[in-house]
Amino acid sequence: MKTKKIVFCKSCVVSNLRPRIYIDKNGICNACLNIKNRLNADWKEKKKNFIKLLQKYKKNNGEYDCIVPSSGGKDSAIVAHKLKYEFGMNPLTVTWSPLRYTDIGYENLVKFSEAGFPIIFGKANGNVLKKLTRKALIEMGDPFQPFIYGQVNFPLQIASKFKIRLIVDGENGEEEYGGDKKVKKKGFNARDSIKYWFSNYDTNYWLKNGFNKKEMNIFSSPPIKEIYKLKIERIFWSYYFKWSPQNHFYYTARNTNFKTNYLRSEGTYSKYASIDDKFDGFHYYFMFLKFGIGRATSDACQEIRNKQINRQEGVQLVRKYDGEFPHKYYDEFLEFCGLSEKEFIKICDKWRSPVAWIKKNDIWKRRAIVS
Repeated sequence: MKTKKIVFCKSCVVSNLRPRIYIDKNGICNACLNIKNRLNADWKEKKKNFIKLLQKYKKNNGEYDCIVPSSGGKDSAIVAHKLKYEFGMNPLTVTWSPLRYTDIGYENLVKFSEAGFPIIFGKANGNVLKKLTRKALIEMGDPFQPFIYGQVNFPLQIASKFKIRLIVDGENGEEEYGGDKKVKKKGFNARDSIKYWFSNYDTNYWLKNGFNKKEMNIFSSPPIKEIYKLKIERIFWSYYFKWSPQNHFYYTARNTNFKTNYLRSEGTYSKYASIDDKFDGFHYYFMFLKFGIGRATSDACQEIRNKQINRQEGVQLVRKYDGEFPHKYYDEFLEFCGLSEKEFIKICDKWRSPVAWIKKNDIWKRRAIVS
């Protein structure tokens, strides 16, 4: 990897090492510019267009007319709740299990169901899941890849089986967090997901790397021809409505009894974001190794862009919490992946970017820290 000058956005706290982040001549990243442009959007008109779109799919015979991929967390819960109680839809919520549930994550899922939502729950063969998590950690530097496959593809499988033609996802990460200008803003198609959600590692990749079709079936999408034949449309809620995780927390606390964790998540200051999975911290930790930016950066950027904190506060939070090692479930994670501590450290060093890190006197240090 070629070394390059590390530049931090002057508006938020992200750096140009994050994939598909571009910083313009004024020092502002494309994610901040995207959000700035969205502030000027005609949200009333967008809502009208959303209602018009729903009319294509709404059923009045008691059948499900849309799918919401949902963990029971604040973001998916607000989408499902508003679809049902504000827009009169009959959503079927589809949950793909985390690698290993936290107590609060499962409790929120149950409370979400009790707020009026049916759930179809998907979970992979445990032995295959462990094996794939280990493989993805070693080969991609991301233990979350198996979860991402299921999160994206399992709702498509259910849509295909139930002949439900509308899937409503949460936010478009390519717009909210910086991304490819060419990507569609309204929604992804099946081919887009391979590039933007799967980092170009389609599930077929693993068929050549130690897995068979039976093992990968539950992680995989239905054939693209089948999706097009059924005319399944997949849209982003964030295209039609302002996306604000903090506001989602307040809404779901009132309406679905969503609860925060009792402690902040390791690596950040937040108590309500991504709290379903015990191993979530390792996804963010490897992001920190690969790009020099971690979970606190991700949270702070979002809240700065939504004007909930200022940049100075964001810088202080990042410098205090970013890159904190996820100790709490470390032993459990090693057991899950079948790794020794020595093997894990070796994998960490493999994925530590020489652009973001330098080793001096056997100690790794970041080349640049936001200020």
